[in-house]
Amino acid sequence: MVQQHVRGAQALAAGIGALPDTRSSAAYTQAAWRFLNNERVGLSTLAKPLLSAAPGLLDAHCERYGLVMHDWSRLNFGKHTRKADRLKMTHKTDVGYELQSSVLVSDVSGKPLVPVVHNLVNDTQVHTTMHARPRAHQKHLDELSERIGWIDARGWDKPLVHIVDREADSVAHWREWSAQGSLFLVRAKDAPQVCFEGGPVKPKDLAERLSYQSAGGVLYHGHTAHQTIAQAKVLITRKAKPKHSVDGKRVAPVAGKPLALRLVVSRICDAHGQVLAQWLLLTNVPEEVDATTIARWYYYRWQIESMFKLLKSAGQQVEDWLQDDALAIAKRLVVASCACVLVWQLAAATSPQALDIQHFLVRLSGRQTKRRRPVTAPALLAGMWMLFSTLTLLEHYDVDQLKQYAQFIFPNRYGNHKDV
Repeated sequence: MVQQHVRGAQALAAGIGALPDTRSSAAYTQAAWRFLNNERVGLSTLAKPLLSAAPGLLDAHCERYGLVMHDWSRLNFGKHTRKADRLKMTHKTDVGYELQSSVLVSDVSGKPLVPVVHNLVNDTQVHTTMHARPRAHQKHLDELSERIGWIDARGWDKPLVHIVDREADSVAHWREWSAQGSLFLVRAKDAPQVCFEGGPVKPKDLAERLSYQSAGGVLYHGHTAHQTIAQAKVLITRKAKPKHSVDGKRVAPVAGKPLALRLVVSRICDAHGQVLAQWLLLTNVPEEVDATTIARWYYYRWQIESMFKLLKSAGQQVEDWLQDDALAIAKRLVVASCACVLVWQLAAATSPQALDIQHFLVRLSGRQTKRRRPVTAPALLAGMWMLFSTLTLLEHYDVDQLKQYAQFIFPNRYGNHKDV
């Protein structure tokens, strides 16, 4: 199924994928289409191999903790009018589905390992790999709380740390996650106050009062920069301000127990000490994990963005898929995720054979890669498609036939031919 998906995802590219006999290719396409639209093939059942692979990947690639990156991405199907269940997201032409994903990432290397949850939101409901039936719409963070609880309840040999961007700056949800024993790392907003040494202060202002230590050189927008780190123990004592309303009226702020967290400030500076970027991070991860590691873990969050890129534009072209509804798209997303895992595993392998295969697939892909990153996931995925297509080609033509065709088409390169 993964092989047929990868071949199908490259449908817009001309090449040898079209050369095997068209009846066979059509049969593959029809079989895949029937599979994705088969009501007896449940989304949660289809995702079981991904979830089953996660504990082994956690054990093999994570040292002390597993990192789970959570994010949201819009899939635009504005021109796909046959998809009658599209969701209007921001404006009348921004229609499609919202993808909500959670990806397990290594705490050592930051490499993505496996998606553990996918939700796909259409105009009326949420198709999720967590449950057999669709769920009702929820606010982002309310749904995320359910997702975090579901993931943690699976039982893991190492603790998980849930990493989210600034959308998760919500004291009500922090209290909920802490109460259920979940570890989290979120990027805080500048203004909401924390309590430091007995007094209220904005995180941005507190950052100016801290002492910083060097964390070494980093690349920032392609240029060499310097990272510095500071941290402080803070209390969250403010009331939660729910965004829900009752009868059109905003719900009153809700008091809660003081929440002890750690503020970690990560700064990127140029050679003159000028601050180029700053991240204010709040976490309940134990202090055995130092501030530099916390900052590095948040930096790894970009890996989920790389997964979205791999799905959208770097090989699988999700926004070109022609399935008629969100459920069929969600099923194909699970298959596409299996292809991602295969590529990630190959990219992370370091054996001589694996390195040889990596370079072979990159060459086969025909993609230009940078010297400092000679092997990329998109190039491996494209090379894998070429390999699948070549193997299929060899099922229909032997090597001597292919050589004859090459000699006929390219006589100057492959030798003279006699026109029969």
